[in-house]
Amino acid sequence: MISPILANIYLHYALDVWFEEIVRTRCYGQVYLCRYADDFVCLFQSAKDAERFYKALIQRLACFGLEVAEEKTQIMVFSHVKAKAKTKFDFLGFEFRWGVNYWGKPVLKRRTSRNKLRVSIANFKIWFRKYSGLPKKILFAKLNRKLIGYYNYYGVTGNFKSLSSFVYQVTELLFKWLNRRSQRKSYNWEGFKELIKHFEIAKPRIYHAL
Repeated sequence: MISPILANIYLHYALDVWFEEIVRTRCYGQVYLCRYADDFVCLFQSAKDAERFYKALIQRLACFGLEVAEEKTQIMVFSHVKAKAKTKFDFLGFEFRWGVNYWGKPVLKRRTSRNKLRVSIANFKIWFRKYSGLPKKILFAKLNRKLIGYYNYYGVTGNFKSLSSFVYQVTELLFKWLNRRSQRKSYNWEGFKELIKHFEIAKPRIYHAL
């Protein structure tokens, strides 16, 4: 994987310009490209356009010494017309899928991808192992900064359930690691809840109403 800065410079010509000047002009239906660094999603109204693009993409990237990551690449039907097919894909840490709103109308839904959620929890295990011995005032301040940073990225409309699951698992990890600070168990669950009430843990929040 190349760095985000290098990817933006390198792929601007290799992909972005080519897509706008060549691909778009040769497609029958509407097309759209969304890219961040070396991750991108291409949308095509026509299935034939998508298939032709995929073949051309492999050749185009090869000209620049690049190749498609086959394990992360696929062509799928992703349309509100076929929402019941329950197709989904991951992009930039989110899982995208079609659902219906309160009135039964199709709506694009986003939630934290299952893989990213697992990775974030695993990273917090490492973080607690390193910092759980800090004075509690400092520990909670650092923890809340990390949580707010997480909410600021993943706090999008429709993702509150995933945020709540995340902070619940983080809270369980905190309980576990605080009880490892000494040979004797420091807190039962009731005592831990009083500690949380005193120092507070940043609550999940939706920052982006998409």
